Amino acid sequence: MASPILPSLGLGSGLDTTAIVKALVNAEKTPKQGQLDRRTSANTASISAVGSLKSALAAYKTAMDKLNDSANPAFIGSVAATSNDKYVKATAGSTAVNGNYSVQVSQLATASRVASQRYTDSSSVVSASGGTLTLTQNGTSLDVTIPANATLQQTRDAINAQATSKGFTANIVNDGTGSRLVLSSETMGKDSDITVSGVLTIDPSTQMTDAGGAGRIGDLAMDAEFDIDGMKLTSKSNKVDNAISGMTFELLSKTEALSPVSITVTANTDGLKKSVQSFVDAYNALVGTINNVSVSTKAADGTWNTPALSGDPAVRSMLTALRNELVVPGSNGSGQLSVLSQLGINTVQGTGLLEFDSTKFTKAINDQKLGGEVQNLFNGDGGLLDRMSKAMEPFSATGGVLDERSKSLEATKKSLSLEQSSLDARIKDLEASLTKKYNTMDTLVGQLNSQRDSVLSIFEAMSAQQKNS
Repeated sequence: MASPILPSLGLGSGLDTTAIVKALVNAEKTPKQGQLDRRTSANTASISAVGSLKSALAAYKTAMDKLNDSANPAFIGSVAATSNDKYVKATAGSTAVNGNYSVQVSQLATASRVASQRYTDSSSVVSASGGTLTLTQNGTSLDVTIPANATLQQTRDAINAQATSKGFTANIVNDGTGSRLVLSSETMGKDSDITVSGVLTIDPSTQMTDAGGAGRIGDLAMDAEFDIDGMKLTSKSNKVDNAISGMTFELLSKTEALSPVSITVTANTDGLKKSVQSFVDAYNALVGTINNVSVSTKAADGTWNTPALSGDPAVRSMLTALRNELVVPGSNGSGQLSVLSQLGINTVQGTGLLEFDSTKFTKAINDQKLGGEVQNLFNGDGGLLDRMSKAMEPFSATGGVLDERSKSLEATKKSLSLEQSSLDARIKDLEASLTKKYNTMDTLVGQLNSQRDSVLSIFEAMSAQQKNS
């Protein structure tokens, strides 16, 4: 008697050939796919971890550069306040001494300005033959080549092209009657007047005239004249940085008679504290990222979480390079301040992060008078910020350690993708091959079953005939 055939089974054999093929294919694919999935997952996690490190390093470098900016110093030990910055501005440097100063400005430093003789307009020819125009200032001469038939405008352009880098500038001014070539200089102070000779002649000892004669414009160049606490001083510039040790004054305007500007210099405790905290935060942000991608942690249930770069030698080297610079004694300044612990900055055992004791810091600044030494410890060539930035360059630079690691991981990612495609193709071929074989088997079994049924029918017919005879 024929076996019943279920719709989901093979038509000839009655076996679920689809399930058999699927089981055989899975048996072949599962271990290889599992291994590939694990490798892909690990590579993806490593790419993400390296990306996090690169971002953290970029943020760290930005913070270090800002704190170490010489144009806008962050670790200024003292701060100067002026009673009226319309007249005088003051800046305290790392060697400034706290105190009060009185500044009276009687004369600002001025620069030389001279004008040529009057010409009809800017297209008037200055020299038909051309030649050399010599600018002399403070005993130093500069030659400017003037082409033949040069106009007033061309002469101006030649001077600006050849003398601007030396601090000279030329312009054309129309005085209502004609045009003059006006020369000025960045250099200020007495005896810095410009003398012009050669194709043009301008004598600064003579004032230009309304009739069109050449000469100086206004007064001769003058020194700044001022007094500090009653002591009369002069300066070639309105920026005075040598009158009081550690102080820079910018003279902006003459003060009213008997109305000096008061300048007070005090310890910059709050500013220094803010800068130190910024350093600690930047360091901790980088070290925190390093810990997140490389340090295993134990969960509440006792299981360990192992990050992508756990035990990675490059990450260990990065952390070591950072920590080494923290303990190098500072060599700048007087030597009173050489290590961070004097400012209340210490390393937390276990995490490697920094902690900042603001109370100890305030005591160091106010009681031990270390405010002027903080900038020497952190800033400048060979300072802590400079050393720590340089320590990270091999890791953050283009073509550096992390850059090369990223390239390697991306290459591995492509290789894994190719392996996945190859595995998918092999599994597809295997499935097709097994399906074909089992379909052939099913057909053969169906034929055998049909032959069996035919033979059985013959024997049953013969048996029935014998019983009837």
